[in-house]
Amino acid sequence: MNTKPHWSPDADFSSLQFFIRRMDTAGYFKPAEAPVAQLPLVGFIYITSGEVLVDVDGIPFLCQSGQILLIPQRHPFIIRYYRNAVGYTGGFAPSSLPDSKPLRYLSSPLHQGFWFDEGTFMAELFNMLASSFEKGDSVFVEKGLDLLLSRIKPNLPAVIPAAVSSFLELVFDPDRMPGTIAFYAEQAGISENYLSRLVKQSTGRSVGAWIDIVRIQRAKRLLSSTDLPVIDIAVSVGVEDQSYFSRLFRKETGITPSAFRKKMQG
Repeated sequence: MNTKPHWSPDADFSSLQFFIRRMDTAGYFKPAEAPVAQLPLVGFIYITSGEVLVDVDGIPFLCQSGQILLIPQRHPFIIRYYRNAVGYTGGFAPSSLPDSKPLRYLSSPLHQGFWFDEGTFMAELFNMLASSFEKGDSVFVEKGLDLLLSRIKPNLPAVIPAAVSSFLELVFDPDRMPGTIAFYAEQAGISENYLSRLVKQSTGRSVGAWIDIVRIQRAKRLLSSTDLPVIDIAVSVGVEDQSYFSRLFRKETGITPSAFRKKMQG
């Protein structure tokens, strides 16, 4: 069973009214470059545990446990980051919905959270949808999808504050070297303490931790695609001390930079 988080950009979903698959990234190494995808369906990602950072039209959305992200059809999106993400990905054809349903005309990404008992119910509903889809039970799939979509409220406010979304967009910008907390606070027009508090409250991770994640991701790409010495890669992602870089890399990935390079380059 394919449980990777990425959609294949070459897959053809144009004839489908609905599609769902299970996702489990435990032990799965992210490729050097995640593919950009566009679906003829309204895409969805629902997380039961862990987290996934998805860019849609260049805007980052951090999906954590109990949260769903809907992606309008034919809008480009890419998985920027994930950690132990378990859940479901899929899509549905807007034409399968009645004209009266707002989600039929979804034109911008929708990010919503479900908490406590509602989150448990949604997780079980997704599990039943996946099982029914795998068995070809189109009757339950139709009813289950209708129930699922009835729980989604298009007019709810965004899960992540604008300042945090802006921070994530900047820190994951591939054309920028990761900056300091002061830099990101200045860009958001708020104090360092306030940005730190917002980011921690909204994502469960500090500003510094996100900066380290980006450094490791870029190091992975260089380790996979170049023969640069590890010390040069460390410097290129903003870490001058090779020993510290190696400890940080192992903390994030569970293996050393050299072992990662050997694994990815075969």
